[in-house]
Order: sequence, then C-alpha cells, then structure tokens
Amino acid sequence: VDRIGSANTTLEIYNVGSELPEVVGIENGDHFDVINTVFDLLAERNWLEAVVGVGHRVVLGLAHSEPAQITPELIGELQSQCLNDPDHMPMEIALIETIRTRFPQLPQVACFDTAFHHNIPRVAKQLPIPRKFESKGIYRYGFHGISYSYLMEELGRIGEPAANRGRVILAHLGNGASMAAVKDGVCIDTSMSLTPTSGLMMGSRTGDLDPSIVGYLMRNVGMTQEQFDRMINKESGLLGISGTSSDMRDLLNREATDVRAAEAVAMFCYQAKKFIGAYSAALAGLDCLVFAGGVGENSAVVRSRICQGLQYLGVELDAESNYKNNSLISASSSKVVVRVIHTDEEKMIVKSVANVLGIGT
Repeated sequence: VDRIGSANTTLEIYNVGSELPEVVGIENGDHFDVINTVFDLLAERNWLEAVVGVGHRVVLGLAHSEPAQITPELIGELQSQCLNDPDHMPMEIALIETIRTRFPQLPQVACFDTAFHHNIPRVAKQLPIPRKFESKGIYRYGFHGISYSYLMEELGRIGEPAANRGRVILAHLGNGASMAAVKDGVCIDTSMSLTPTSGLMMGSRTGDLDPSIVGYLMRNVGMTQEQFDRMINKESGLLGISGTSSDMRDLLNREATDVRAAEAVAMFCYQAKKFIGAYSAALAGLDCLVFAGGVGENSAVVRSRICQGLQYLGVELDAESNYKNNSLISASSSKVVVRVIHTDEEKMIVKSVANVLGIGT
C-alpha cells in the first residue's frame, strides 16, 4: 500500500507471472480502510480461503527474540508497551484487533522489530543514566530488526563468508535510517536506542541529540512536550535542515542551487560515515558493508559520498558498479566487500509466519 492517509492511497497487487502490479485506489486511505479493502478484495476474488495466517510487523517485543503467535496474553503485553512507542504500538494493536474481530479463527503472528537486537551485549544495551531506570525498561532496544534479519539471511544465501564468521555493518538507509554491527552472525550494537528517533539523522527524525536541548527549548522557547516530540519525529532530519523535503531524491535534485538541500545531504552522509567508523572500531575491523533501504539501495551518489575517505578501512568502490546499483559495488582491490541488497521485510514476515504456524511458504 502506498501513500496511506492521503487522498490518492493505492493498493498494489502482485500476481504470480505478471511483471506489473494491478493498482487499486482506496478511498480515504487510513489504516482501517486499507485493511478492510484488502480483505474485501480477497473475498470478492475467492482468495480468502487461501489465507492461512496474518503476519504483523510489531515495533516492540521486549521479551521476545523470535516471532510469536498472537494470543490475548501477548496483546496484553503489547498494550503495556504503548507508552514506549505511542506513535506505532496503539495502531498496530488496533489492526490486530480489527482482523481478530472480522476473522476470529485466523491465526496471527507478531514479528518483532526489536528481536534481532535482543541479545546485544550489556555494554551496548545499557544507557548511561541511573541504573534504577533499567528496571523501568529504559535501555537500547534497536529497530529495523526484520530488515536486518533478511539481510543476514540473504548474505548467507549468496555465500558471503562474513555472514557466519566475520564482521558486518548493515546500513538500512531510508526515511528511517539505522545501522547495525554484526559479528559472527550476532548483532553486537545498533544505532537506534530506546526509540526509533535516535542514532542516525533521518528523513524527519533528528537522530542523536544533546538531551539538554529539551530543557533549553522548554525554558527559552516555551515548547511543550508534545511540540518537542513532534519536532524531533516529524519536523527535523533532512526536512528540518533543508526546510523543503524529507526525500533524498528531492534534495539531490536541488543541491546545486539550494545550499540548505546541499547541507542536508552532506550532514546525512557525514553521520553515516561516522557510524561506520565507530562500528568498525567495535568490530575490530570490517569484512562486509551492506547498503539497504530506499536511499541505500537506490542512491549511488549517497553511497559514494559515505564511502569516500573510508579507504583506511579497506573500503573501495567500483564507480561503474555503484552507478548501476549492482549487488556488488566494491572494487576488486577492496579489502572490504561492499554490497547493495534490496531488503524485503514482507518476505521475511511471510517466512516467519510460516515457521511459527508450521506451514510451507
């Protein structure tokens, strides 16, 4: 589904054997219209009997390192975590309940974005605030875990040695952006923390920020908590610096004539470069760097600028391969393998649902 919440929301249906999707318009286009339109369409086309389960991407699953079938007990657990992420969790629970009401016998499975990072070392998980707050659930969770799980599985499928025995940095760069450091197949650190707002600068999120800015803006500008939350999530990042757009494509098109767009692009690439340097230190070196996400998969310019100056790590790009968005973009002389992988969270969710329910894909 594209452009949820706008007047021109569309549903794309990919039929087996067809190169182009069928596009269906959805009136109004909020999440509930979308989910009901999907099930109405399945019923109209006599496809509903083929549906054996529903998979959900759930942002938070603090006690879970694997996907889990949704039960009333799990719903209660997820409801208790709504305060941790009021932007995503209530809507995700509402969608689960909407489907349960309409199809009470249809099993549903929660795939947790935090699961990939569940066992990161305590030195990375703990936050440097009074220890008593850890028992309140304040520590590094990490997100984009479904994407990272897919990327690691894909690295293994194509025979990348570092997937099982090596040092890998995964860069999921899109409107939401994060990185993860993986050693011998296990995540040891990630840039997002208690919430998806932290870490790298993003489309409209700040990324890491001096915490004293909160008090400064409240005292000197009269900003409320709600206004601050909106600012750091909806009005900052590429959008805040450029003043025009959160879309990297727009900013690259304007950077030659708009200094604000150029600064936004430069800041994004600079921060990404810094995180690669930091994680290569945590990993004690680097064997494989993977770019994914809308920006990471499609912008040769951004990848090139991020990797510029990383020769000291052994990173060298092949300019032509990078320009063509090839899957392997490192030069033959590069000590670090650099790959572009189209992440597929939907496919990963389908596989997870099949595994949990014990059915074939």
